[in-house]
Amino acid sequence: MQKPQVIRRVNGYDKDAYTYYPVLIVGAGESGIAMGCRLKEVLGFDQFHVVDRQSGIGGTWWANRYPNVACDVPAIFYSFSFAPNHKWTTFHPPGPEIVKYLHEVCEKYRILDKIELNTTVSEARWLEDEEEWEVVLKHLAPGTGDLSENERQQKISKYGEGAVYLSREVVRAKILASAVGGLVEPKSWPDHIPGRETFEGNIFHSARWDYNVDLNDKDVVVVGTGCSAAQFVPRLTKAPFNAKSVTQIMRSPPWVVPRPAPPFGQEVWSKWSPTIFSTVPGVAYFFRAMIYFFAEMDFYGIFGRDERSEQYRAKIEEQLLKHMRATVPEKYHEILTPDYGVGCKRRIFDATWFPGLNDPKIDLTTLPITSIQGKEVNLGPGRSYPDPKDETSSVSKDQKTVPADVIVLANGFDVTAWLHPLKVRGKGGKLLQDVWDERGGPQAYLGAAMDGFPNFFIIFGPNTATGHSSVILASENMVNYSLKFMKPILNGDVRTYEVKKEAEISWTQDIQEKLKQTVWSTGGCQSWYKSENGWNSTAFPYSQTNFTLKCMFPKWNDWSVKYTRKGLLKQRLRQALKYIAFVAAIVGVYRTRQAGRGLIDIPAILREYFRFGLLNILGIVNRGIAEVQNRI
Repeated sequence: MQKPQVIRRVNGYDKDAYTYYPVLIVGAGESGIAMGCRLKEVLGFDQFHVVDRQSGIGGTWWANRYPNVACDVPAIFYSFSFAPNHKWTTFHPPGPEIVKYLHEVCEKYRILDKIELNTTVSEARWLEDEEEWEVVLKHLAPGTGDLSENERQQKISKYGEGAVYLSREVVRAKILASAVGGLVEPKSWPDHIPGRETFEGNIFHSARWDYNVDLNDKDVVVVGTGCSAAQFVPRLTKAPFNAKSVTQIMRSPPWVVPRPAPPFGQEVWSKWSPTIFSTVPGVAYFFRAMIYFFAEMDFYGIFGRDERSEQYRAKIEEQLLKHMRATVPEKYHEILTPDYGVGCKRRIFDATWFPGLNDPKIDLTTLPITSIQGKEVNLGPGRSYPDPKDETSSVSKDQKTVPADVIVLANGFDVTAWLHPLKVRGKGGKLLQDVWDERGGPQAYLGAAMDGFPNFFIIFGPNTATGHSSVILASENMVNYSLKFMKPILNGDVRTYEVKKEAEISWTQDIQEKLKQTVWSTGGCQSWYKSENGWNSTAFPYSQTNFTLKCMFPKWNDWSVKYTRKGLLKQRLRQALKYIAFVAAIVGVYRTRQAGRGLIDIPAILREYFRFGLLNILGIVNRGIAEVQNRI
């Protein structure tokens, strides 16, 4: 018996009681919010539940609250197409404004009551007989969900599980959607650097910024020169932080692109764009489309490996180096000249870091940290860049010690540990991570599905980041793609959808082979896109247009489907309709020729036969559906 897809409590208060959710969404960041909103808007379905371990909505934007945090993609492009915001205060809005926007979207679509915070998913297991997902939820002590997994484990080791986990709950779901995102788990302190136990200052990651630590008149050491560090380092020596000094440690230089200014300048944009976009139809859409177009052109120029792309990259590199030399002090020119192709690593779109390096309180060095103790950091001997074997370089390799009251880790995220710490067990109890290990690395068909894991959809999964476009756009595409499969399940026509093994393997092979032909593999760099064994589970080697089209038009033959009795009947009736229409056309042509009528009469005759056949088929369909409904 096919039960209606509604949230319900099963078995009352018995020992094996549980709550059933037709759709369970893990994560309340951009992707989880998009999935909830589109379920309501596109399918008219509101029987879903969203869980997130953090204490607030917004995903990476809730977690990252470091000084000067902002979006490096123009906001008009970094927003949902179904919920445009015409009143951004700046071209590149700060993090708090993005969080506010995401909250407003949730309010508009009335899904706030669907979101349960301070709740983590520890394991999900596919029940083959019931064809449902059994999910273990753990309810967290307030605030502990905002800690990293490593920090939670440390808290448990020190104070016991009760300091983190308040209760455990088992629920079930027909469809499980993972929207956990990639920038979730910050990297911890490097194990190879001794002395953390004897360090007397504070250490925290930029993704878990500790505003309780007073930086006023303090010596700060920042580890890393990625996008986050480029935003907060210039602010640390200024009010209200007023650090005495900032020593920034760089492993290798990034390619830094001047952040694009809005048309007519920031002041004019901030003053007039909200009014114009809100009152003049089509203008906001036009600007969004233009940004999309230029981003796509950037992809074809930057990321390919053909001669045309190499010439384009060489031209861009020359322009970026010219910008660097004109902006930063001469003493940094050598260490800020990359020895790899632009695009190989994530580019930094910057408006403050390069100018900030002129601040005498900020020092940039490529001397590596060798140890820490007390309130000091030992740097060198040696250097991480340029190559220490390069005797022509004038960059110092001499050891030195710098004062350190605070160490801020800006060394990125563990982006190769997909879905961590969530354990997903599919058919036969097989762990998804084990399947990935067997096949070479994290992967998923269209970044969304794995064979052996029915009714499981990943939003913004492996190999879906393009490196040039909007993350929100990619998430939207995957949400819309997943809805095409969720709809028949929720309507009661399909029991399970599962991508075929050969389709998943073929997809992954194509992705990995194509990646070898891009600057991510040929650019001569080491980046967080790839794991230590060279497996790239991050980047999508085609354009965003290509990805959009693939999401719009699924290859249904790549999927195995199990129909319900109702769905099977409807499928057979659709096939019968096609067959009868074909036969009617043949008979119509034959009768026309027998009656001696001309070609001009064929459409009228076909309409007559089709109308007659359609009325009969509709009667059969109605009787068939009524019979199925009576049986179930």
